[in-house]
Amino acid sequence: MGTLWAWCVFALLEDWLRPADWAVVIVIGFLLGVWACGRAARDVGVSDHPAIVWDEVIAFWLVLVVIPGGVASQLAAFGVFRFFDIVKPPPIRQFDARLKGGFGIMFDDLLAALFTLFVFALWRSLL
Repeated sequence: MGTLWAWCVFALLEDWLRPADWAVVIVIGFLLGVWACGRAARDVGVSDHPAIVWDEVIAFWLVLVVIPGGVASQLAAFGVFRFFDIVKPPPIRQFDARLKGGFGIMFDDLLAALFTLFVFALWRSLL
């Protein structure tokens, strides 16, 4: 649900925020997320509880800012990002297993975002 919420918020704000503004939001959101996700995990007693979705929000905003516009591209990015976030192929899985706390929660989704952007860059280079 975090990725879907991120997409909806992005759609509402994309005409108001420039890429540089999004960069500031993403960096600040990541740093706050390290603290907030770590705190939430400690409070519920689960290292990466499924209800903690801020990591998905920040990571997917990064994807949406970088990929070319359009609903079709965004839908494809949604699917690719969710794939990497759920499957956690190497090395995402290894980082997820080793990094704990708020940084670990945020970092594996950041890697899923970077993998998604790599897939889009590869796809565009082949066209």
